[in-house]
This record gives sequence, structure tokens and C-alpha cells, in this order.
Amino acid sequence: MTALPNLMASSSTIPSSHAGQQWDERSSTDAQEFYVSVELHVSPKAAATLRKPPLPHKKTSERHAATKSSSGSVDSTQKRLREKSSWLNLTRNPITSGQWRAATCKLVEEDEGCVLNIYLEEAILYKSIYIYLLNHTDIRPVHPSLFGRKNSLGIYCVAGQSWSAAAPTEPAYLHFPDTDAMNAWLALLRSYAMPEVYGRWLSPDEGGLYRMWRQIEMTVIQGRNLGISKVTADDPASGDPDPNSDAIDMDLYCEMHVNSQLCGRTTVKKGIGSPDWQERFTFSDLPPFENLEILIWREKKLMKPVLIGSVLIVLANFRRGEYIEGWFPVLTTGSSAHLQVGEVRLKLKVDEEIVLPYSAYVGILKTFISRNALDWMQDLETHFKLKTISSHIMSIAIAKNVLMDNIMELADREVDGTVTSHQTLFRGNTVLTKTIELFMAWYGTSFLEASIGETIRRLCADRVGIEVDPVRSGKSVKGIEKNVELLVYWCEELWTHIYEARRECPQEMRKLFEHIRHLVERRYRVDDQNREVPWQSVSAFCFLRFMVPAILHPHLFGLWPGLPDARVQRSLTLIAKVIQNLANLNTTVQKEEYMRGVKDFLSNTTQAMIDYIVVVSTPDMDHTTTSPVTSDRHERLRILNTLRRRGAAAPLLFREAVPLLPHMLDLPKHLAVLSSVVVRYSRTNHYDPTLPVGSDERPFKELCLRCMEVEEQALQRVSQLATKRVIKTETAHGWKSSSVSVSISSSSPISIPHRERKLSLTEKNERRKRSGRPSTAPSNDSTSVLSTSTPEKSVASHATAQSQRSRSGDMTHRQRSPKRSPHHPRSTSTDSVLARRTPYEDLSSTADASMVSADGSDVGKRKIGIFRAIWTRK
Repeated sequence: MTALPNLMASSSTIPSSHAGQQWDERSSTDAQEFYVSVELHVSPKAAATLRKPPLPHKKTSERHAATKSSSGSVDSTQKRLREKSSWLNLTRNPITSGQWRAATCKLVEEDEGCVLNIYLEEAILYKSIYIYLLNHTDIRPVHPSLFGRKNSLGIYCVAGQSWSAAAPTEPAYLHFPDTDAMNAWLALLRSYAMPEVYGRWLSPDEGGLYRMWRQIEMTVIQGRNLGISKVTADDPASGDPDPNSDAIDMDLYCEMHVNSQLCGRTTVKKGIGSPDWQERFTFSDLPPFENLEILIWREKKLMKPVLIGSVLIVLANFRRGEYIEGWFPVLTTGSSAHLQVGEVRLKLKVDEEIVLPYSAYVGILKTFISRNALDWMQDLETHFKLKTISSHIMSIAIAKNVLMDNIMELADREVDGTVTSHQTLFRGNTVLTKTIELFMAWYGTSFLEASIGETIRRLCADRVGIEVDPVRSGKSVKGIEKNVELLVYWCEELWTHIYEARRECPQEMRKLFEHIRHLVERRYRVDDQNREVPWQSVSAFCFLRFMVPAILHPHLFGLWPGLPDARVQRSLTLIAKVIQNLANLNTTVQKEEYMRGVKDFLSNTTQAMIDYIVVVSTPDMDHTTTSPVTSDRHERLRILNTLRRRGAAAPLLFREAVPLLPHMLDLPKHLAVLSSVVVRYSRTNHYDPTLPVGSDERPFKELCLRCMEVEEQALQRVSQLATKRVIKTETAHGWKSSSVSVSISSSSPISIPHRERKLSLTEKNERRKRSGRPSTAPSNDSTSVLSTSTPEKSVASHATAQSQRSRSGDMTHRQRSPKRSPHHPRSTSTDSVLARRTPYEDLSSTADASMVSADGSDVGKRKIGIFRAIWTRK
């Protein structure tokens, strides 16, 4: 059996032969090892502890300094001054002010443990993370705005869950070469971590009663009066702005902190206290909610950013599942009173859903696949005005491999069942067109990046301003002609990249475009008069609803970090108009003489556009041929095999909590969101599915009934967990744990996982010897304590009553529900399952059988403080 490397030796090396090691040799041993090359973010604090290069010899330095000319010294001094004056060298936040360095990750599986070793320069052991001590929510993707990079993964640890020569609790940020590699490693790491499963001891066959999923969607829209103080004391008359405060031109940006962890930031916007951001953020797979804090910073030249104020939102009491938009006050703490220093307009949606085992959704799924998925979108929009569930419905259709067939079926209906003119075909905002937009965004992200990403970023970075309207620009004829030449240059530049990337169009999009083209050819008899109609039907999707919107709004498609400048937006609008005219195969433009250059461009590239449409609407027949087995592909195949092996041996809820590759789908989660949304909006709109309806309404009625059945089952499981909780009683000798209906002892038929069993001293020493842990690594006692920090810690007896009250209004449980603040209304979904309580309330009502050791002995008073720290950790 392969032993783990010595984690204390900073000069430990990875065996040089691992790259050429055969897969069958690895799989023949019990230990599994996986490798990947990444970039690691090293903070300044961590970089200071790494090995520094030796200083040059004193005499050599003196000779080198003596040979410098005076002019060279002046140039060097000026260079240092220029570098120092750059805001890039001034830290915005200690977390993101470090540097990215090449690193190698080695994941080692042995026995019941799993350790991720991160090496710098393939020799220096920078960090060791004990993955089996982490929760799923501790391993999640990093928002691109944090570092300006996509495909980054964050691993968040607390004390005892990792070892590092620097700060062991500092997050590990890993940047992967592509999305597929990041998704594969995300699924692999989570297969060894602990999902947020509740009631594991009450349903051992399924691994627990349910699990939780949380997400925050927010849009930072704009700010107003930022930096202008206004006292917010108890006196209502004191709410006027300070007359001595003057609005000044400032560079402002926001930082988003979830549970005190930096998760994203906006771009820097300039304005007189009223910046316009219009930037969207999605933070998914979050741990139990505490607070969302938005910090507003002012950036100054040659100085560190200055904090203007903050917006604090208590997520535990925030309305679930609905978009809330409004102005939030920005507050700063003064010496005697809170000062309001402006407002920020936010649009927020907080989701927190119970996810049951997959078997609970069989009824919903059977009803769902009985008809076209796009018809469900139409029904939900018609009955409930619901437009935010489309992505989840599409994910369910992709997971069941029916989305392509559903879209083609609806396209057949729209073309054959209407007498729409070919000029307006596929031009309306229908369910079909909106679904195809989501379809292209799902499959075509890399294709869009290859087509226009580089050119759009260069245009935005250079702040290119183009204006060809004499009324707008006020320039002479020659000035307008120069701008037209500039417009033609950027159109040619953009079109060149679009045309060169035509063969990178995904097969899914090609098959869909081919079906649409053939469908239109059959519907409209192609002759000389309308021979361009099939090509225009394809461009109506590929350009009108994909390429051109990305050109107009690159920040919404991940091509640019924020809203471009007004001048750049005007340039993008003009370029988009020209490209759309080209996609329509329309060579006629405005009649002004100065637009002749654009006419020539359209005429010269029309044939190339036809060739482009033919290529993207013809599936690549060579795509199915076997590709050569590269080392990266080989490693990912090993990861897939490991995921299958671990999934087959894992409990049901644990297996279902690991997302499925390659699209990271979680079918039970999407079904849970669908059922919760349907029930919530049914009650909001007073829709009663038990009433008789017509034949056309019966499928929708059945879906609502199936969703309500799932909600009742979720309520029963929460109730079961609350009623079978462990009651803690205080005795003269300290706290004693006893279960009401669950007795865990050494002879219990319920097997205790390795993370929760108590090891003897001999086992501790033997495991430390095998794993090679340093003295700073957690002992097995602390491992046991950490591992018992299961999600049951945050479910109290009032969870059932609160959930029942919000769903069905059951009065029998209201006496156990906490008082609800009138300022923070809750939704009618499962948002009330997790509530904020004091640590003593946790200790009195949330401990479960996992706090009892394998031999039935008392855990003891000594661990109370440790549990309290774990439950309230940031």
C-alpha cells in the first residue's frame, strides 16, 4: 500500500515517474492517486513564508552597482515610481492581492481518508487539505469577478482541516485550464467530502432524510448619493443630508461577502456618487446562511481604497424564492450614531430548498416527461406569470435526454401550424425562441468565446469610440468618413474571428440548426424569390439571439467584467447593426454617401456568411470518430470510473449529492426547486388543483398535485427529524445526551462512519504513521468532533412547526414556533427550516445521536465549546 508523503517536509517531491505510470498499475493497489496541473493563488502572507532566493554577494552587488550609469539609475528610479503609482499594486483586499503560480495537485485516497496535496514548482509542499473533513459547500466554484478568471475552484477550510506552512485556514484558490477539468475535479473532491444531509441516523438505508441546497442571485444595479452623509439617529428630523457634504466625482466598486467570506466584486465605476453597475452575480452551493454584506469602496490614486460604508442583509430572515428589488441604505458607524452615506439599488433572490431522495420525485418526473417540457414552461407562464423556472425545466429535460426532441417538436408546430410570413418566422418572443436562447447559452459558451471574445475585450479595453451619425458627432464629412473606416475595420476584425471559429460550433447546436433549416425548406418551397429563407431562419437564432446580443451586452455573456463605457456601447451598437445586416443577407444600408464603405463590406462578405450558415447547420460526421487518448482525457476517464465506484458504495443521498458530469446536473435538486416553486405560486395565485377542470387543464392540474405531494413528504421528513431529536439534560456531572427514540451503542445495527467513531490511542498513532501527518494536523479526536458537525446541528424542534405554519397553517405546532419579525417576512417554501438561534438553543435542542460515541459514553462537557465554535464559524 502506497504511503502518503510526509506533510511536514516542505521539500517533499512528487515522484518523477508518475506521469508515465500505467493505469492498471495504479488501480491494482488500494490507494488511488490523481494529478492535475493548475495555477494556485498565493496571498502575500503565504508568499512571505515561502523559501526566498539567496541574496547576491555583497562585492558582486557593489560591482554591479558601480557599473550602472547615472542615466540608467534615473530610468530605474522612474520605473519604480511608475509601478508604485499603479492601482494594480495597491491591494483592494488581502485575499485577492497575491499572485498566481504554477502548481500541481495530488489527490491521494487511502483507507477511509483522502488528502489533497498542493505542490509549488513540483517540489514545495504548499498545502495539504483533508478533503474527508470538509463539507460539499466548502468546495465550490469561485465567481469570475473575484480574480477576473473563469474556471477557478475555491476550497474553504477551518482550523484542523488542513495543514500549511503559512495560514492553514486560508482558502485555496485553484485555476484549472478549462471548464471540463474543473468540473471533473469538483465532482471528484465532493465525492470524498460530506454533503449537507439531515437525519442520517433516522434513515440509514437512504443515508438520511433530506439534504439542503442554497443559492443567492443578485444584481447590483446602481448607487445614489454615495459618500454623502446623513445621520440615521432615532430623531426623524435628523435624516436630512449633511449640508457640509458635497457630491464629488469618485471611483467606486462593491464587494460581496457571504458569511464574512469574500465571494465577488463589481467593476470600478466613476460618477458623482451615482455609479451605474448593472452587474449580475450568482453564488450557488452555499453553506447555511448567516449574512450577506455589500461593502462599497472608493478607489483613490496612489492610495489604498477607502471604505465608504456597507449594506448588511440578514439572510436567515430574508424572503425565499422571490426577487426583491429596492434601495438599500449604505451605513457607516460613527462615534455616536450610524451615518447613512448613500443607497444602493439591489435585486436579490435567495433560494433555500429541501432536496429529498430521487425516489420521492418519481411521480413528478413521470408527469413531467408525459408531454413536451416547453409546454410546461408555457403553462407556468400562463397560470402563474412564472418566468424564472425555465433553466430548471431545461436542466431536467437535459438530464432525461429529451430537450433536443422537445425543441424540434415545438419548432415543427410553430412552422407547420401557423401562416406566419417568412419575414417574421422565429422573430417573436415565444417559448421556442426563449428556450433556444437558453439552449445556445448552455452549449455554446466556448463557441461564443472563440468567435467574438478576444475582439470584444480588445475593443472595450481600448475604449474605442465610433460615431458615424453627423448629428451625434458634430464632425465634418472627413471626420465622419474616418469613423466609417474605423467601423469597417472593427466589423472586418470581428467577422474574421467569427468565420474562422465556424467549425467549433457544438454538435448540439448544429443538429438543431440543421433541423430548422430543413423544416423551413419543406414549409416554404424554395425558389428564386425566397431561396434565402432557410439561411435566414438559421441566422435568426445564431446571430439575432446569440452573437448579436453578446456583442451588444458583453457583460451579460461573461465576455467583459462590467457594463462598458457609454462611448464603447455606442461602438458596439453600430458594429452589431452591421453584423446583423450581414446575417440577414441584406446589403442595403442607409443612403448616406459616407456609409459606402459599409455597403462594400456587406457585399464582399455575403457569400462567406452563406458558407458560415451552411457549416454551422451541418453536423460534423467526423465528430463521432474515436479521438486519441491523451493524458488529460485518460485522467478524466479514471475520475469517471472512480466516481462510479464510489457512488455504487455510497448511501443514496450521498451519491445523489455529487453532480453528474459533464454538465454538473443534480436532477433531484432541479425537481425540488420545481415542486417548491409550483406549490408557492399555486397558493399565491389561489390555484386549487382539486377543483374540476377541462381536459386541456388536466396535465397542469396533475403536476400541481404531484408537487404538493412532494411538499407534504418533505414536511413529514422535517417533522420526523424534529420529533426524534436528542434531548439534552443537565446533570450534576455536566451535560448528558440521551436519545428519545434512537439508541446508538456499540451493538447498534446502525454502522457509524469513520469520521464519527472514536479511535484508540494505538489507532491514532498507527493512522498518523500511515498518513504521514505533521504535528499540526488534526488528531482523530478533533476529527471526530469536526465530523459530528453535521447539518443536524442547525435543525431545531421549531423547524417542523415553522415549516408547517408557512405551508399548511397547522395550528397544533404554533406554540413551538419562534416569533417572526414583522420586518422580515418569510416565504411559503422551506425557507424556515434553518433558523438563527443562540448556541445554547442549539445545545438544548439540536444535538443528535452522532454526539454519542461508539461505546455509548458521554461526549462530555469539554466538547461543548468546540461544537459551539463549529456551529458559529464564519
